[in-house]
Amino acid sequence: MDISSHSVQIIDASLHFLPIEMRVPLKFGRQVLTKVVCARACLKVQGTDGKTAVGWGETPLSVGWVWPSTIDYKARESALQTFTKTLTREFRQFPCQGHALVIGHSFMETRLLDLQSAFNAEREESHHLPHLAALVCFSPLDIALHDAYGNLCDQPVYKTYTSEYLNMDLSHFLKPKERFKGKFPSDYFSQPKEKLPVWHLVGGLDPIEESQLDGSEPDDGYPVLIRDWIDQDGLNCLKIKLRGDDSGWDYDRLVAIGKIALEKDVEWLTTDFNCAVTEPEYVNEILDKLKDEHPRIYQSILYVEQPFPYDIETHKIDVRSVSARKPLFMDESAHDWKLVRLGRELGWTGVALKTCKTQTGALLSLCWAKEHGMTLMVQDLTNPMLAQLPHVQLANHAGTIMGVESNGMQFYPAASLEEQAVHPGIFQRRNGILDLSTIQGSGFGYRVGEIKRQLPEPAVEFEKAD
Repeated sequence: MDISSHSVQIIDASLHFLPIEMRVPLKFGRQVLTKVVCARACLKVQGTDGKTAVGWGETPLSVGWVWPSTIDYKARESALQTFTKTLTREFRQFPCQGHALVIGHSFMETRLLDLQSAFNAEREESHHLPHLAALVCFSPLDIALHDAYGNLCDQPVYKTYTSEYLNMDLSHFLKPKERFKGKFPSDYFSQPKEKLPVWHLVGGLDPIEESQLDGSEPDDGYPVLIRDWIDQDGLNCLKIKLRGDDSGWDYDRLVAIGKIALEKDVEWLTTDFNCAVTEPEYVNEILDKLKDEHPRIYQSILYVEQPFPYDIETHKIDVRSVSARKPLFMDESAHDWKLVRLGRELGWTGVALKTCKTQTGALLSLCWAKEHGMTLMVQDLTNPMLAQLPHVQLANHAGTIMGVESNGMQFYPAASLEEQAVHPGIFQRRNGILDLSTIQGSGFGYRVGEIKRQLPEPAVEFEKAD
């Protein structure tokens, strides 16, 4: 047990649900999203000296991404919210003491799976909550814990992942133990910068030419067509959502957007098949045809993201033929470092980290991947409001292949206006970059006291009065 002068224990927790409507639909694989509910948690911790601090964490409960299924959308959304409430009540009673990384890891290793199993035991098998969904439900609590820990120590979160604050080195969390003996997360961080290149998502339903507009598009002052986004935000990196089950459509989409990128001097592209592909040859044929017919577009593809089913323990596909062509990044598959290890054995070369799979898990995957020579990216979950700040800070310390993906400003820019007033450069893309210079103070540097957001009534209230 990591008991030291810097140890904390959770003493209370609360939870809010913040519903958001999208200005344009977003397609994840076969699921089209038009709204999302964000889970915002507040955690109170106490140090060994009796001092207390609170921390905040937030994650969109993105139903289509965490739980692709033919089950009714509202039923899945309701299950995610119910499970998040269960986790909030359980986490505030969790007796573990230590660093936030230790407590978060201990809960995921000893309680999360049991709670998920108990939750699923009351549901028919076809309606079982997937583990990716369970992680996303836990992530706002885990993020809030790390924020609270930094606040109690009066340090920015990333300054606490050192031997000064952690009594346990990474060999306590990762294997092979001998490779991580005497090493701490901070040993794997890159030098943070105030400015990060930013990626724009071209969704599968996004019109890309004026001829494709049908009059239903929003008239709210924000762009709709990709050329207008490029002009307004100075974009230099485009992520292209593909179908994964229609190679002709996928190829034509890549070519069409690739030509716009060339026309607009956009340097980098990436492709996201969202787990819909079942055979490596599907991706190889698209890439090979692109290389032969449009070599400049092919050269612009920096990496390929998660074409194959995310349950790689069930679908152990040898992907070396794809990664021989382009760097191949795990996303949905990379639940934790153990799955990153399996992915590397199967031929994956990179990992797309996400705070929505927990801050704790993202840090441990980061360390394992870097130790084993894998490349990193930090991908968005269309993060609005507070969720955006831990997201961009993970990218800033991870040393990614190219900046960070950030598309909340495309799909619900008005949702974050209160946070944008305090952090304008983090919620607006200018000259193809995000400006992180407004992050200040301890924890994740949210500056919550300056953000004029009215929260709805809590779904789970604090038990103890201040």
